[in-house]
Amino acid sequence: MHQFNIEHARIGDPKDFVLIAGPCVIESREMILETANELKQIAQKLGIQLIFKSSYKKANRSSGASFTGIGDELALDILDNVRKSLKLPVLTDIHNPQDAKFVSKFVDILQIPAFLCRQTDLLIAAGETGLAVNIKKGQFMAPQDMIYAVQKVESTGNERIMLTERGTTFGYHNLVVDFRALPQMAEFGYPVIFDATHSVQLPGAGAGVSSGERMYIKSLAKAAVAVGVQGLFMEIHPDPDQAKSDAATQLPLSQAEELLQQLKEIHKLVHSF
Repeated sequence: MHQFNIEHARIGDPKDFVLIAGPCVIESREMILETANELKQIAQKLGIQLIFKSSYKKANRSSGASFTGIGDELALDILDNVRKSLKLPVLTDIHNPQDAKFVSKFVDILQIPAFLCRQTDLLIAAGETGLAVNIKKGQFMAPQDMIYAVQKVESTGNERIMLTERGTTFGYHNLVVDFRALPQMAEFGYPVIFDATHSVQLPGAGAGVSSGERMYIKSLAKAAVAVGVQGLFMEIHPDPDQAKSDAATQLPLSQAEELLQQLKEIHKLVHSF
């Protein structure tokens, strides 16, 4: 298993519990900094390696009327502020090859959205920045076929790669998680992350927005840690019902510490054998 550091976070070491977490999209500087600070305190208390995440803009929206962001430069400045003031590694997603070099100045990890995981130019541009690249498995992709996305990033000489499972299309407006995908993708030799919040999404089921089943986040997260993933991805928001994106699938910040404590105990048990 490839192992690498992203600032203080160690990725790929089975002894470490890695969490990628934060609000779906940047809504305001105050909300992001407060959320990042609270998540940092929880992570330090529980001995969890935290990577803060938030999208600086949303390009994949069900409706043209949906919220897409507060402005690219302002949002990236906020992410940079999280890095510098809280000393946290930061992840955000990119949507076009030309985004990669510019965005890489503000963050530590570039994420390839699930719908774009086959986009060759985007994967290569991300790899060429030298930053770690988190590739989300497309809802339409077999886990075995993600090796080709990996190889595109590897072609740049960059082996700082993670793969994230986020559910598979199961008919209209539904996703299902095949937990076989986690060990199958791990066979490529790169860390596998499980996205516990997007996996409960009901795509397009909310009359122009995606709906979801938040009540299953905790169960799926526990199952993934029991399988033995190298990290968890969770969108966490102070008030999900008022969130401007993915309101139905973000975990309330008030519930994060209790869940993470339980997940840490499962992780400890799994790696005690």
